[in-house]
Amino acid sequence: MERFDVVIVGGAAIGSAAAYFLAAAPDFTGSVLVLEKDFSYERCATARSAASIRHQFSTPENVRMSQYGTQFIRDIGLHLGVDGDAPDVAFHEAGYLFLATAPGRAVLEANHRIQRELGVDVALLGRDELKARFPWLEVGDLSAGSLGLSGEGWLDAYGLMRAFRRKAIALGVTYRQAEVVAVERDGHRARGVTLADGSRIACAVVINAAGTGARALARSAGIALPVESRKRCVFYFTSPAALPGCPLVIDASGAYFRPEGAGFICGISPPVDQDPECFDFEVTHDLFDEVLWPTLAARVPQFEAARVLNAWAGHYDVNTLDHNVILGAHPDVENLLFANGFSGHGLQHSPAVGRALSELVTGSGYRTLDLSRFGWARVLAGRPLREVNVV
Repeated sequence: MERFDVVIVGGAAIGSAAAYFLAAAPDFTGSVLVLEKDFSYERCATARSAASIRHQFSTPENVRMSQYGTQFIRDIGLHLGVDGDAPDVAFHEAGYLFLATAPGRAVLEANHRIQRELGVDVALLGRDELKARFPWLEVGDLSAGSLGLSGEGWLDAYGLMRAFRRKAIALGVTYRQAEVVAVERDGHRARGVTLADGSRIACAVVINAAGTGARALARSAGIALPVESRKRCVFYFTSPAALPGCPLVIDASGAYFRPEGAGFICGISPPVDQDPECFDFEVTHDLFDEVLWPTLAARVPQFEAARVLNAWAGHYDVNTLDHNVILGAHPDVENLLFANGFSGHGLQHSPAVGRALSELVTGSGYRTLDLSRFGWARVLAGRPLREVNVV
C-alpha cells in the first residue's frame, strides 16, 4: 500500500493552500499527496465564485484572516513565484460597500466598531455622504453605508488557486486525479483513505478540504458534519450605466453587484425557505428577472436597461450551524483535520486557513493566528459562533 505523511482530499483553493504552506514550512520534511477528483476544476466553488475579498465581517477571526489574505495577495510574487515567474491574480482593490436601511443600521454600526478595533480601513457614511460619493446611487431609503477604503476588492480566483497548486508542486507536493470515497479509521485515528477504484493510501494525517463533498467524506469516518451544498447563481450583464468609483455593492436587500470587464456581475442568496440543499448546476434565470433586476434598477436607475449576457451556478459549502468554517481535528479522530463550511468566503480565507492547517500538522496548535474558536467544540456543544455578514 502506498503511504504519504499527509493526504489532502480536495485540490482547489483550500486544499492547494494547505499543500503549499506545508511544503514551504521549514519544520516539515514529510510527503504530501493532494487528491482531486477533477483536474479541470470546472465545477469547484473556487472557479465559480464571485472571486472577492473583504475585511467587513462580524467575527474578529474572519476579519484577521481576510487581512492576512490581502497582504498575501499583495505579496503573491514573494510567496508563489516559481523560477522567477510571479503569478498575477489581477487584484482590483476597489472596496466593498454595505448598505443599510434604518432597521439594519444598528448591525452595520456594531460590525463597524469591531472592524475599526481590528484596524480595518473602513468608513461609515451617512445618506448624504453616500450620495456625494456615489451620485449614481439611489439613497432615499438608506440610513448608512459601510465602505472599505483599502484591502478589499476582487481578483482572479482560478488564478490564485492555480498559483497555489503550481508552487506546491514545485516544492515537491504530489497531485493525483482521483476520487476519495472513504476515510479509514483505526480507533481514534485515521489510517488512510480509500479511492473510487478500490485502491488504498495510508497516511499519518488526512485533511478534509472536499468542499461540498466534505459531509460525505466525514460520514465515512463516522462523523456528522453540519455542512450542506447550497446553489448560488451569478449573472453577468451589460448596461449603459457609467458608475465611476464603483465598489462591490451589497444592497440592503442582500443583492450584490460589482464591475466586471465591460459590464457587471450580480447575485443574491435565495430566502432561507427557498434554499434547499442542491447539487445541480442549472441557473435559476427567474432569480434575475423577478428579483435582481427590479432590486438593482431601484438602487441604480441606469440598471433599468440591463441585459444579461451570461450566467452560471456554483455552490457554497454552508455550515448550517453558524456560517463559519469548521477547522481542525474532531475529538474522535485526532489526525483527521477539517476545513469545511466556509459558507461563501473560502477563497479569501484560503491563505490564512492553509497556513493554519500547516501549523496544526507540524505543531501542537496555532502559532500565528488563533483560530481555535472555529474548532469542533462549539459544534458539538451546539453553541453557534454566528457570522452576520454572509453574502
